[in-house]
Amino acid sequence: MQYLLMIYEDESKREGWTEAAINQTIAAYHAYTAALQSAGHLLAGNRLRPVATATSVRVVDGRNQVLDGPYAETKEQLGGYYLIDVPDLDQAISWAARCPGASIGTIEVRPVWTYS
Repeated sequence: MQYLLMIYEDESKREGWTEAAINQTIAAYHAYTAALQSAGHLLAGNRLRPVATATSVRVVDGRNQVLDGPYAETKEQLGGYYLIDVPDLDQAISWAARCPGASIGTIEVRPVWTYS
């Protein structure tokens, strides 16, 4: 079954990180990604650019509304994701807990509707 692991964290907490802390985090994500690949569970994944670069689109009364930034105000922002294929929710949760982002933010685990 496919699950989307959405990585949420407060972007402002990364301000002021040392280069060593940034490199350590990048290395942790590379190792995590390699582990998912090695286990044959990784379908896709990417880091997202900062929330300030987001554009939100809504259609109201048949007309497009384009807004800068995210639509919802939250304490944590979506910073990246992994799409994985594992047998069940327990394994998805186990992989989510191993994600480096789980120690500094939240990993939302959501099953994906797949079309056959």
